[in-house]
Amino acid sequence: MPEPRLLSYAEAIREGFAQLLRADPRVFVIGQGVWSPWYAGQSLEGLDREFGRGRVMDSPISENAITGAAIGAALAGMRPVVFHARMDFALLAADPIVNQAANWSYMFGGRAAVPVVVRAVINRGGEQGAQHSQALHSMFLPVPGLKVVMPSTPYDAKGLLMAAVDDGNPVLYIDDRWLYGERGEVPEAMYRVPIGKAAVRRRGKDITIVAISYMAAEAARAVAVLEARGVDAELLDLRSVKPWDREAVFESVARTGRLVVVDAAWRTGGLAAEVVATVATDIFDCLRVPVERVCLPDAPAPMSGPLERAYFIGADEVIVAVEKVLDAKPKS
Repeated sequence: MPEPRLLSYAEAIREGFAQLLRADPRVFVIGQGVWSPWYAGQSLEGLDREFGRGRVMDSPISENAITGAAIGAALAGMRPVVFHARMDFALLAADPIVNQAANWSYMFGGRAAVPVVVRAVINRGGEQGAQHSQALHSMFLPVPGLKVVMPSTPYDAKGLLMAAVDDGNPVLYIDDRWLYGERGEVPEAMYRVPIGKAAVRRRGKDITIVAISYMAAEAARAVAVLEARGVDAELLDLRSVKPWDREAVFESVARTGRLVVVDAAWRTGGLAAEVVATVATDIFDCLRVPVERVCLPDAPAPMSGPLERAYFIGADEVIVAVEKVLDAKPKS
C-alpha cells in the first residue's frame, strides 16, 4: 500500500487555490498581503509568481473597497476570492457583504448570482490584543443569502474551498491560523466537501460533542483522553456554520441524550447558543440532562501571554464540560 499523502492545513489551502486558478480563468484572488507569507503563511505562497499578479492581486488597505470590487466582478461573471488576513478587519467590509452580496440574487428574482468567496483568517494568541484575536463568524450567522464554512482538517480545508468557489452564492470561508500546522491526508485530485454537511469524527453512545474549526481539533484531543477514562463520546465537526447540519446533531443527541457544544468564540449570542436553542426547541424531550457550552468568556482578548492562556479554551475545558454533563442527575 502506498504511503498516505500528508499535507499541512496551510499547504492544503495553497494546493486548492493553485488548482482552482489553473482550472478556471474566472478565478482570481485579491487582498492585503497575498504576496507575503507574513500575512498568509504558506496558504498562498508563490501563487503570484505562478499565475501572475494580475490574478493574485495585493491590494491597498481598503477592506470595503476591495470586497465591493470583488462583488462587482462576481456579478459580471468572475469567481473572485477576497482575502482578509485578519477577520477583525473584515468588519470594514460588512456593508458590501451583508447589504450587497447577500441580497442581490433575492432582489433580482434569482436572475443575478454573486459567486464571491470572502476568505477571513482568525488569529489567536501571540499577544496580539483584542483587535487582532476575534472569531466573528456568529455575526454572519443570521444573514439570509450567505453561507459560512469553517474547516478544521487539511482535507476539509481544500475541499470546502473548492466547494465555496463553485457554489455560485456568496460564501464566507473562515480558517483559523492555529490550524495551519495540522497535518492530514489530502487527495491530489480536485474534490469538493459538501457545504452544510457535518462530519462524524468519532461514533459514541454516552454523549454528543458538537464543535467547529479549531475547537473540533481540540475536542478530538479531549475525546481521546475521555476514551481512556471509559467515556464513549460522539464527536461531530459541523464544518459549516451556515447552514449547519441540524439533522446530524438531532440524530446524535436523540441517541446519546447528552450534549456539549464547543466554539472558540464569545458565549453570548454565538453559534453554540444557536445550536443549543435549536436542540432545546425541536428535540427537547431527547435531552436527559441540561446541556453545556464551552466558549470564550464575554470579554475582549487580553494581550498578556499568561492572561491569554487563561482566556483561550482547549481540550481541558471540553473534558471538564463533558464530565459535568455525565455527572448531572437525569431529568425525572
